[in-house]
Amino acid sequence: MKLSSLITLAAGFVSVAAALPVKLQKRNSRWDYESNALYGVNIGGWLVLEPYITPSLFEAFGGDDSTKPVDEYHFCKAYGPDQASQVLQNHWSTFITEQDFEEMACYGLNFVRIPIGYWAFQTLEGDPYVQGQVDYLDQALGWCQKHNLKAWIDLHGVPGSQNGFDNSGLRDEIDWQTTEGYVQVTTSVLSQIAQKYSGADYNDVVIGIELVNEPLGPALNVDELVDYYNDGYQIVRNEGDVPVIIHDAFIQFNHYWDNVLNTQIDPSVWDVILDHHHYQIFSVGELQRSTDDHVSFACNIGWQESGEYHSTLCGEWTAALTDCAKWLNGMARGARYDATYDNSQAVGSCENLYVANYDYFTNEEVRSKYRKYVEAQMDAYTFGKMNGWVFWCWKTENLIEWDFKQLVSLNIIPQPLTAREYWDQCGYIKY
Repeated sequence: MKLSSLITLAAGFVSVAAALPVKLQKRNSRWDYESNALYGVNIGGWLVLEPYITPSLFEAFGGDDSTKPVDEYHFCKAYGPDQASQVLQNHWSTFITEQDFEEMACYGLNFVRIPIGYWAFQTLEGDPYVQGQVDYLDQALGWCQKHNLKAWIDLHGVPGSQNGFDNSGLRDEIDWQTTEGYVQVTTSVLSQIAQKYSGADYNDVVIGIELVNEPLGPALNVDELVDYYNDGYQIVRNEGDVPVIIHDAFIQFNHYWDNVLNTQIDPSVWDVILDHHHYQIFSVGELQRSTDDHVSFACNIGWQESGEYHSTLCGEWTAALTDCAKWLNGMARGARYDATYDNSQAVGSCENLYVANYDYFTNEEVRSKYRKYVEAQMDAYTFGKMNGWVFWCWKTENLIEWDFKQLVSLNIIPQPLTAREYWDQCGYIKY
């Protein structure tokens, strides 16, 4: 693949068409994924709680970490419906406001990915979850329209959990496929989402519906997951022209997804985008990498991701170089970095990594290290075989490595987005 130095960075990231390999011409609706890259953020910790993003909501329970709720399911159960609703309504109305969308646009972003759980649309008998999130989702989409941002609606949590992570709403269980009726409830919710957001009111803002976030492929029946993807595709497409987003389920070997909803094998299939998430901190081997090793790995990802049969995006990535952030691995869990969680081999001490200390990141050596890694990922996920990136996440209460807004203020995320202190680390540009 060749890139002219006249394209891309100096041109302001408007189009990557000239950088992409020639592919079968696909029909595109709402957004031309083949020609126009997305530069966005995830609005994490808002309509689906994650303790590490908004720790104050969980610290309010007092006591030590072992007594606090570990996810939104247990958060609502501990409070009860009335108090949970009151607390969450306050959170939904204050954590994200229109000002956030104004700032996103000012930072040169053109896209947001909005996670939401099944329980916002339909609850199971005995569910402790409270509802009200849909009103805020609709408000957010209105702000997107006003500030010229596109959006994906991301079904982030499904009944019984698809991955056992707290980001699914329910931690330590993966019963989505094994409990009768759970997949059917999921398709019912998907149908509700498709019916509403395929309408004309949203045709200039909603450019994708993600069928499920991060299904944990190694813990699931992948054949059944493929069946769900095929069924979900039909549900969404039967309602209109919204593109369908499928996650790789952490199965990326041997072009596993090439034959799933493949636009070349089946010409009737169109607008299917494959979502990859890339982090380099959730194993000891990754944590042991030097900054240059992290950069090299990110660049290789950019080259290797298959874009032949689907448009592909990096739907989640971060500036983080450790897993030291409090509760990142879950409530009452430590970090792999200092061997307080999941391993006995320490890489270093989390005490010396001030991941919530703004002043730590103003040290020029520290700032430059993070900037180098961030720029490499931005290049890799734009000028390799992907069509853009979505940073996780827009804001947190106090975790700088994961906070787009604070990283911009620290000159770690470049402004404008086209600016580079480390030019062409991945070797994409050919002079």
